[in-house]
Amino acid sequence: MNTALPKVSIITPSYNQGQFIEATIRSVLNQTYPNIEYIIVDGGSTDETMSVVEKYRDRIDIVIHEKDKGQSDAINKGFKLATGELVGWLNSDDVFYPDCVAEIVRMYQQQPDGSIYYIPWQNGIDAKGTIHNLACRKIPNRNYLLNTSYSIIQPSSFYNREHVQAAGYLNDSIHYCMDLDLWLRLLNHGPIYYSNIDMPLSGFRNWELSKTTTGADKFLKEIRQTLLKHGASVYSRNICSIQVGLLKVYLKRLLNYGHAYRPVSS
Repeated sequence: MNTALPKVSIITPSYNQGQFIEATIRSVLNQTYPNIEYIIVDGGSTDETMSVVEKYRDRIDIVIHEKDKGQSDAINKGFKLATGELVGWLNSDDVFYPDCVAEIVRMYQQQPDGSIYYIPWQNGIDAKGTIHNLACRKIPNRNYLLNTSYSIIQPSSFYNREHVQAAGYLNDSIHYCMDLDLWLRLLNHGPIYYSNIDMPLSGFRNWELSKTTTGADKFLKEIRQTLLKHGASVYSRNICSIQVGLLKVYLKRLLNYGHAYRPVSS
């Protein structure tokens, strides 16, 4: 390990994602950047997760396998154990591409005053790993995130560990947009920087059983509450788009309910 390079700590929170976690682990271990501390925090999985983890145990710095209070609590456990200058988390169904951490460190070395460093491009992948969309989100500052567009790129984002500590870690009472809440608090401690690279360096898995798919209305309501708590205007583009999104969810649910109970013609 080259200790002259900044250490980067990566936390993977996990619970019963055995079908995906090997791809996640391999994507961390196959990074081209050499000085990585890898921490897996599993909430007591009962599927094949831990047998997969054991295959790579000699290359993982810390493994925790115990009941937790949810994803945010698991990530916080990892944050508090991390010793890197930069920290980030990679969910157990998402993946990095090989040069992700190297690009983050390049930005950090050029502009070390930041709180958040991230790659603005991201692939959306399905349960089989097939790419189904490409997202690009360039966030210049806190006000833009608060009032204009709340969408972020989470997998390939990393944070100054001291700023994470100062911000008070993740709010473990938030279940859907804990990353957005953390970003808004971190941006009170330092600026945000995104890479000028024009390609994705992570894959975000969005499939039929993922949390943001099955709980769309809860997700939107929690985002609205989080934005307003941090000072968003009730008339902002963000809040208006959430209201429209909620309306679409309710209309779709109403239509599905109507189809389900439509009388059958004799």
